[in-house]
Amino acid sequence: MNIEAEIKQRLDSLAPLYFELHNDSHLHTGHAGNTGGGHYRLLVVSEAFSKQSRLARQRLVKDKLHDLFPHRIHALSIKASSPEEYFHHST
Repeated sequence: MNIEAEIKQRLDSLAPLYFELHNDSHLHTGHAGNTGGGHYRLLVVSEAFSKQSRLARQRLVKDKLHDLFPHRIHALSIKASSPEEYFHHST
């Protein structure tokens, strides 16, 4: 399974209403300290993030992906929003 599919599958347990994953690895070729993992940007909208702090949301996502760091994921930018935040502010 490729890394993008694996990330999506692992985060499916959050029942995302919206999911977007971008592979930005090509922008970081030769990045110092990279042990082979890619650079990704994630946007996930889930009811699981309602009434959660930004830090708690980040932890929730990272806990589901923890064993992929650092060899499959070197860097991950996470935007985790509740449906109220995302759908009411993106219009």
